[in-house]
Amino acid sequence: MKERPRLLKRLVDYGNSDFYPFHMPGHKRQYRNEGVKEFPNPFSIDITEIDGFDNLHRPEGILKDSLEWAAGVYGSDKAYYLVNGSSCGILSAISAAVSSRGTILMSRNCHKSAYHGVFLNQLEVKYIYPQIIPKLGIQGGILAEDVEELLKTYPEIEAVLVVSPTYDGVVSDVRAIAEVVHRFQLPLIVDEAHGAHFAFGKKFEYPASALELGADVVIQSLHKTLPSLTQTAIMHVKKGFINIERLDRYVQMYQTSSPSYVFMASIENCICYMEEEGMKKLGVFSENLLNIRRRLNEMKHFKLLSKDIIGQYGVFDYDESKIIVSTRNTGWSGSQLDQLLRKEYHLEMEMCGADYVTAITTLEDTKEGLERLCLALLELDMRVGSVSSRMDVTQEDSREISDNRPSHILNGIYTTEECRCSISEAMDGKRYKILIQDAIDKVSAEFVYLYPPGIPIVVPGEVLSGDIIKIILEYKDLGLHVQGMEDEAAEFIYVLEEK
Repeated sequence: MKERPRLLKRLVDYGNSDFYPFHMPGHKRQYRNEGVKEFPNPFSIDITEIDGFDNLHRPEGILKDSLEWAAGVYGSDKAYYLVNGSSCGILSAISAAVSSRGTILMSRNCHKSAYHGVFLNQLEVKYIYPQIIPKLGIQGGILAEDVEELLKTYPEIEAVLVVSPTYDGVVSDVRAIAEVVHRFQLPLIVDEAHGAHFAFGKKFEYPASALELGADVVIQSLHKTLPSLTQTAIMHVKKGFINIERLDRYVQMYQTSSPSYVFMASIENCICYMEEEGMKKLGVFSENLLNIRRRLNEMKHFKLLSKDIIGQYGVFDYDESKIIVSTRNTGWSGSQLDQLLRKEYHLEMEMCGADYVTAITTLEDTKEGLERLCLALLELDMRVGSVSSRMDVTQEDSREISDNRPSHILNGIYTTEECRCSISEAMDGKRYKILIQDAIDKVSAEFVYLYPPGIPIVVPGEVLSGDIIKIILEYKDLGLHVQGMEDEAAEFIYVLEEK
């Protein structure tokens, strides 16, 4: 007899364990806290569009009032509750802002959903690249002057999409970028998925939200950094440069026709909480976080990303709730540090890169949880400084990322890509399967990305150079989650059949 699935039991068992989440969702499973303790059994409120409860796709009553209230809280002209996550907001914004087969200017470190929007609308895409923070091997910010230069070079561009903050908390100068984009009479879309808390954290020195800085469409994932259920997000719109009627049309296409009232209630409840008790709690959390960061700054071998980078590498501001720890020049990979934190300390990180780990902290993190992370990193920093310990780790897993990566590659992302055709042409064209190591100089017909965060290393239509294939194979050897190809083992890739 085939064994029955056990997902629910596995979730319950995990929830009862001592594993601590330094990952999404932002409620951190703290269901007894003020933000969520009044939330009822989800089965008791899981309804459909019955009398008195309105319709998200044509709000006229209670949902209309809720959306208008939310827009007032954030200072937008219109707000959309997104129950399909930020992805459906990004898809809707791209589709509304750019005509079919038109051209968009997009930061190369966009989430895969932005590339899906390009594919679905058969768009041409011009890329703007983030600066590089070489000593840490992560992405910096986007420069307004680079945006301006590309808009002058490609007058056919119809909209601009940038990511701020990045997955690592790096914030670009959105105000300057918006001023440039608006001079060309174009809309600016900002993927602020990781900055949902910015609007509530100004007095605690968090970065300002892109909505305050001139962006026309801003998409935020509430579930990433605030106490809301996974898959809940919100999209804000300012009138002027975006066609709101077109945006309405596409939101209805990309959102489910059966929106969850549980999710909508979670969104509304989260914003209500953040207006009052949540803001106070954010202040207490910020003090605890500052203390933890002071102690982690004493690490001798691991490097902690901090506000010291502001003013360099295109970094306009930095969100210190993201704890980014670099393992460069220690002999350890990010994967090794991630595994040790999980196995020995029962701390689950959000993600690991080739040579760093990312911990997401939020106002729902406990003081004890933050202390566990701090002590674990300080202990491991001492261990990595020991020659004998470093040799032990190397013997266990000798795979180590090279610090001699080609200078034109940033975390696997080209800073000058060779593109032979559009994304839609590559994905819809004739293709064949080949071993990744044999695909040098072939045109990829698939995406390749690490997940998380879901930022493409390779985009369909781009040439698979020897350098980028080396990076992909190196990431695989490190045990990172290389995804995007149809081959789940990530050994083969589909390439375009060229004439």
